[in-house]
This record gives sequence, C-alpha cells and structure tokens, in this order.
Amino acid sequence: MRMFLISDNHDTQTGMRLAGVEGVVVHTREELRQALESAIADPENGVILLTEKFGREFPDLIDDVRLKRKLPLLIEIPDRHGTGRSADFITSYVNEAIGLRL
Repeated sequence: MRMFLISDNHDTQTGMRLAGVEGVVVHTREELRQALESAIADPENGVILLTEKFGREFPDLIDDVRLKRKLPLLIEIPDRHGTGRSADFITSYVNEAIGLRL
C-alpha cells in the first residue's frame, strides 16, 4: 500500500514528493471529485492525504468517501500555511466525542 496526495498548492506537493509521496494539485470541486475517484480506483492507494482546505470547503465530498468506504483512509494534513485548527483541537475533539470535559 502507498500514500497519495491531493493538494491545493504546489508547495505541499513538492514537499511530499521529496518524501516519496506522489500526488496531484487541484483547485475546484470537480477537480477534487475526479482526483478522489481516480485515487480510490487505484488499489495500491491505502492512504489518501488531503490538505485541510478541502475538508473545510468540500466536507460533503470527503465525508461521502469516509462513510461509504473502509479503504483508502482519508487523512487531512495542514498545508504550507499551517493548520486551521485551534491549539486545543484534540482536547475539544475528545470532549465532544465522550461528552466529558477533560
């Protein structure tokens, strides 16, 4: 199994290529849909890395894949501008998931 990147900028793609991860750069909803379909169709892709921008702008596309398929695993990564999440996002996520305040 290998990783595949779907990014919204060339800097992230270049950095990941240096680490041995191939990928594509897309900008529109339709390009993202096509890239996801293509990446999912390749049985060698076990993990698809997506920049966080896609999760914010097109959550329905990402969630649809996550809900309907076990593999490949979709992982959102920060892009060159850093993460869009707050500093305590993990604690907030756990609090929300278990219903207790940590």
